[in-house]
Amino acid sequence: MARTVARAARAVARRLSDRGGMILGMTAQRVTDVTLEIGRKRVFACAAAWPGWCRSGRSEELALETLAAYLPRYAPVARRAGLALPPAAADAFAVTERLPGMAGYTDFGAPGEIAAGDYDPLAGGEAGRIAALVVASWAAFGDIARTAPAQLRKGPRGGGRDTGQIIEHVIGAEASFARKIGLRHRRPAAGDEPAIAAMRSAIIAALRQAPDRLACARPCLGDRGQERGLG
Repeated sequence: MARTVARAARAVARRLSDRGGMILGMTAQRVTDVTLEIGRKRVFACAAAWPGWCRSGRSEELALETLAAYLPRYAPVARRAGLALPPAAADAFAVTERLPGMAGYTDFGAPGEIAAGDYDPLAGGEAGRIAALVVASWAAFGDIARTAPAQLRKGPRGGGRDTGQIIEHVIGAEASFARKIGLRHRRPAAGDEPAIAAMRSAIIAALRQAPDRLACARPCLGDRGQERGLG
């Protein structure tokens, strides 16, 4: 998988650089706004308007290339949410913010900063749009988790989680983020589908009411490992 992504990233980079001298982040055509979170060892690139489409690399350029290469993996989530993600969304990026990362988050492997743009008021149907992406992400995650083997291949140093541990981690993260938008749900046990569904329904209801009652819809939802890293 890593080699496939690397080849795709190089191909995307070549395609971008061949278009009349355009490069990532500098183009006159329609672009996808991206925020960068920059750590000492790792950089995260996150598409501002597409929660969950977020990848990392060892440099700004590599993070943007990897983000572009992962568009085919994120696009099905957008389609599942009933949203039109332009096929050329990864052809050109405009970096709108650069955020200093933290060693405990960014370099560890999870974005942990909140972009200034995340505090902008949600206009029109934006709250519903974000909620739809979250629901679609949950559905996609559930499909993958149900078909994944119980034991997963570990990293070269033996690090990483198995499927059950990943599911428990996600549920725990959701319970934590729910508290940040004013909800008080006990962490459901993995496999307790009614409790998980109740918590998620409450989260979606709160997100859809974000323009009226939440001061931090995007930033709280996007407390990084959740919204930003679902892609």
